[in-house]
Amino acid sequence: MKHKITGKCAGVCESMVGVVVAWWERKPDDRPQWVLDPLVGVGPLRFGMCPDEVEAALGGVLNSGSQVARDGSSWTRYGDVGVTAIYAPGMLLVALGVDAMAGPLVRLGDVELIDRVPSEVRADIHGLAHRQQVAVGANWSGDPEVAAWGLSMGATQAWELSAEGYLQRTDRAISDALLVAPELAEDPHGTELVTHWRDIRELPVNRGGWPVTPKGERPRWEWTPLESVGPLRFGMTPHQVAAALGGEVPAARGGHFPHYWYRKSEQWYLNEDRFDQAGVTAHYWYRDGLPTLAAVTVHGRSGPQVSFDGIDLIGKRVTTIDAALI
Repeated sequence: MKHKITGKCAGVCESMVGVVVAWWERKPDDRPQWVLDPLVGVGPLRFGMCPDEVEAALGGVLNSGSQVARDGSSWTRYGDVGVTAIYAPGMLLVALGVDAMAGPLVRLGDVELIDRVPSEVRADIHGLAHRQQVAVGANWSGDPEVAAWGLSMGATQAWELSAEGYLQRTDRAISDALLVAPELAEDPHGTELVTHWRDIRELPVNRGGWPVTPKGERPRWEWTPLESVGPLRFGMTPHQVAAALGGEVPAARGGHFPHYWYRKSEQWYLNEDRFDQAGVTAHYWYRDGLPTLAAVTVHGRSGPQVSFDGIDLIGKRVTTIDAALI
């Protein structure tokens, strides 16, 4: 997957939000280096600051997106710094999400937390926690979470800028982090404040290791663009999808209420079914008023082997698939 970065796009962005330095325009040494003061703050920011104080501490940076909840809590993205500030009702800072590629390089003791191989960060965190005699848990994604430090780690795919000026995915995963105040430390992702920013309630939870289905035990499916993926044909109803998967019952269902008054009448719209045994998620749309299959996500660790025009699409390196399809 590649995206061309052009001067025209950059000009439009500047006219909307001011001059923003994108991560691909920065040198590694240009990223600010912040120190985490557990449960107190990080870098120039302190928990309890109001938005004006946060922006001033960040050098007057403009926000690049925000959202306010009904209870008065909110989050604001500061794209030029690569952080997202989460505010409790009363507009006081209680958490900070640090982007893996655009955010500051945060250090705790002698451990660098951001933009590193996740397994290496995990080992270093466990070593520091052992020396400080604090407990290390695991969050929803299986990454380290330390309540004593108000720290919840995460990981994301790394991107890079090609010689031709395109954004392209790499084969690396790198670490990011959520840093929180004491009142959120015990279960950051379980709080409404963080859920408003990043809702993980319907995502699968890592119970200590993601299940991986051996290659030899996976069925082989063919993908016919715009028509079907294996036995699943676009336009199927949810019942037909389940039947095509051998009658498997969805492990989880996701949906929404289109408008607030639909909630009163309990008129819920089905968005997706996750089938853990088959290793796929079916996504639905309502073109004719009823849910029909519009897309299929094939899970890389447990889904079928899907091929297209002789190209195996599942379980390969990202760059290998990108190059083959292009």
